[in-house]
Amino acid sequence: MAIDETGLRKGLVRKLNALRKSVGDDLADEVFAKWLERQAASQAKSRPDPVAMKIVEALAGFENDPKFNLGNHGYTLRRAKGKGASGFIAYRNEKAKEALAPSSTIDLEPLRQGGTAAMPEPAAP
Repeated sequence: MAIDETGLRKGLVRKLNALRKSVGDDLADEVFAKWLERQAASQAKSRPDPVAMKIVEALAGFENDPKFNLGNHGYTLRRAKGKGASGFIAYRNEKAKEALAPSSTIDLEPLRQGGTAAMPEPAAP
């Protein structure tokens, strides 16, 4: 029972080769195949991120709103920092590789209370 090494990652090939050196080719292939099946069966199932789910629930009301557009690159949400700061700050992700400056700040408190949040107008340069 030969194992196809082309589909294995580098670490797994090393493990297989070490087994082959220590117990022989035939027994190593058999043991490695059993071990690989157990590893695949015991891998943890991925769970959805609870914070991401809450953000999706908060934005679900805007799903059919044509005026609400996140753009091609989306936004980054961060918790406000500093003395007396509260709430969140939203940064628009730009395509350019230059340093990103905050383009707008959104007050999410109305969303928590079931209302809608209005984005402030960008400042003129």
